[in-house]
Amino acid sequence: MMTLADRQADLVSALDRHAALAIAVSGGVDSMVLTYLASRFSRASVTAVHAVSPAVPALATARVEAHARRHAWALRLVDARELEDPSYRANPVNRCFHCKTNLYACIRKVTSGPIASGTNIDDLGDYRPGLEAARQYGVVHPFVEAGLHKADIYALARAHGLDDLAALPAQPCLASRIETGIGVDATSLRFIEATENELGALLPATSAIRCRIIAGGICVECAPLPQDDARARIEQRMHELCRADGRRFIGMRPYRRGSAFLRDAAE
Repeated sequence: MMTLADRQADLVSALDRHAALAIAVSGGVDSMVLTYLASRFSRASVTAVHAVSPAVPALATARVEAHARRHAWALRLVDARELEDPSYRANPVNRCFHCKTNLYACIRKVTSGPIASGTNIDDLGDYRPGLEAARQYGVVHPFVEAGLHKADIYALARAHGLDDLAALPAQPCLASRIETGIGVDATSLRFIEATENELGALLPATSAIRCRIIAGGICVECAPLPQDDARARIEQRMHELCRADGRRFIGMRPYRRGSAFLRDAAE
């Protein structure tokens, strides 16, 4: 049976196939752990490339910058300008393809070497149009090459004392909160980010929170759902936030991963 040390060794072997790597670092656990391990253990010359965008939470950018300082990463901040792409703004079912196409094209401008992502084995079972963009740009996936799953990545984070990353829940981009077919714009992304930050201060740190923009208006998803007075306070605050921004609050419901993604829109 493979140990965690075996899995890390396989990962380092995959990384060592390259003299240099530009790792696309979103601020989520996968790309952050990959950058940490590549910078510390592989022979590759590693550059972390992070896209600053209205769709990327400011907290994610701050996390990348903090780890880059702490671990002496070579860090490049770029602007992929995905909101200038009408295909991305239209928010089709393959929005991630357009997002990643803009990202990888931007990274390609600052490096001629291989680009790496934090994609892991578990990601291959989902509908991930961004992987097609990765294929077109020759992006490598060291976690996949080494056979690592999401659980392995969290285990590696814990083993290396990366406690903030080991406690980090899923961190999809802010555009994932907008229902398929509803246009993506910077104003909506700022509203989502500000709302989730405010609700995060009102709920336990372990709560999953999503501010969804759906056809009927604004819906908040939480896991677990707050009860009684806590729920009433949040609903009252949401009515206030939505009125101030010219939006309609339609209520709260249990968190469901990817609920704004309407796969049937492509069929």
